[in-house]
Amino acid sequence: MLRTKRFPREGIAAAVLAAVAACVIFAGPASHLKPAGYPQFIAMQPLPALPETNGEMCAVETAFLQEPNTPQRTASAGANRAPTRDADRSPLRIIHDTYPTYSAIGVDTNSNEIFLQDENLFGIKVFNRTENTPPGAAFTEPKRILGGLLTKLEFNCGLYIDPKSGDIYSVNNDTVDTMTVFPRDAKGNVKPMRALHTPHRAYGVAVDEEAQELYLTIEHPPEIDVYRKTANGEDKPIRTLKGDNTHLADAHGIAIDPRNGWMFVSNHGSASSPTKKGGRFDPPSITVYPLKASGDIAPIRTIAGPKTQLNWPAHIFVDGEHGELYVANDAGDSILTFRETDNGDVGPMRALRGSQTGLKNPTSLFVDTKNDELLVSNMGNHSATVYRRTASGDVAPLRTIRSAPRGKLADIIGNPGAAAYDSKREEILVPN
Repeated sequence: MLRTKRFPREGIAAAVLAAVAACVIFAGPASHLKPAGYPQFIAMQPLPALPETNGEMCAVETAFLQEPNTPQRTASAGANRAPTRDADRSPLRIIHDTYPTYSAIGVDTNSNEIFLQDENLFGIKVFNRTENTPPGAAFTEPKRILGGLLTKLEFNCGLYIDPKSGDIYSVNNDTVDTMTVFPRDAKGNVKPMRALHTPHRAYGVAVDEEAQELYLTIEHPPEIDVYRKTANGEDKPIRTLKGDNTHLADAHGIAIDPRNGWMFVSNHGSASSPTKKGGRFDPPSITVYPLKASGDIAPIRTIAGPKTQLNWPAHIFVDGEHGELYVANDAGDSILTFRETDNGDVGPMRALRGSQTGLKNPTSLFVDTKNDELLVSNMGNHSATVYRRTASGDVAPLRTIRSAPRGKLADIIGNPGAAAYDSKREEILVPN
């Protein structure tokens, strides 16, 4: 029950004066102002002081919460008032996914370990590469967990594992605006070795090991920022790709091919311009640029159109050894494989999808050429699935790592901004 409180007249008078003075606008002479297409503040004049009064200015009525199955009560300023209650009480129920949801995957082929970004519980789970959850088991326990306030892991969605040192590079997308770096064996609530302040809405990460350069995608306004691999703190990008000519549109995944000098970016299609007002919806796409691209330059080729089957393409991976580009096709519940040289409205050379695959909202993947395997993280069902590198069609995975009971789908609640109730359908609507 909400508590009520009586305020002295001086406090009420001050509040009223402040509110009214802030809202009263006079349309006096304003010849110096020009039409701007939006409201403009012209002038204000405070109201005269309120006269002295004895006692309170007005009675504050009490609001009551109704007890179940009791007659309705009417609030009044009289003496027959029901007792008040504190509003601080436990909720009737909570809608919250208590299991990890895996937004990204990385593999250390030297230590034979799989690293999974947990965007729901804010952490990183580490498993043996050959782990396989038995069908009857509730889940597989990770061999170690990295997470806690000191780690700065929050809405963590991008992951890169250094192929030599095993260092862990983790990108936060929403609230912390930080890329953190940890040693391979980090666990628990520990501080990162380095923490780079990134632009808001960073998502994908790739590293050119030969040039020692680190690439980050920024969703909105869309851009590609390139840093020194060892960047730390407030270090700035050494170059940036952005502008209307780039055709970047809600940039997500990024992959590079240093041997051919190409950079690949996956775009959801929500286009926004850094120089023009408004936006538009373009088809989802893969745009390709020179590896050292900078400024406002057009892509050298673009994969887009209905034949591509692209639908919210998330993280991508280049297998330079075989000249192939892998796409985690989030909304399509599929993994699409294109040739690196593909251009225009072309179909994938392979498509992995179907009820046997175990794919559900796949957002990240890793091609392990050492073991000839394809590894996928699924945000939709709390799992990571492993296939032959060339798997296609509706085939079952070789192995599955589950972090929830079999068949348990994720709630897909990610940083909800509001909630509404549809009384006709008896449904709760939550925009994320």
